[in-house]
Amino acid sequence: MIDAALLEAVLGGVSPRLTFDDLARQLRASFPGVHITVCGEDDVPPRLTPAAENEHCYLYYVDANEHCLKLTTDAESATGLAVALRSDDD
Repeated sequence: MIDAALLEAVLGGVSPRLTFDDLARQLRASFPGVHITVCGEDDVPPRLTPAAENEHCYLYYVDANEHCLKLTTDAESATGLAVALRSDDD
């Protein structure tokens, strides 16, 4: 389960000045045990509503309870987060 406090903490840890890989390393170190993926906003289906957002990124729930990872809107089944960085076009 991913709660609101974790969402806020991750949002606070996002720096748009880092590369995707460096940001992923930083967030994984800050939130051990949480699956974190960093991508661009264009990598996420536009029909999916983010769990949280700020001026730098959108957060989406990731469910790894089955064999394959999948994006979900269910905070209860979420085991991690996809951090989708906003493009410079926004």
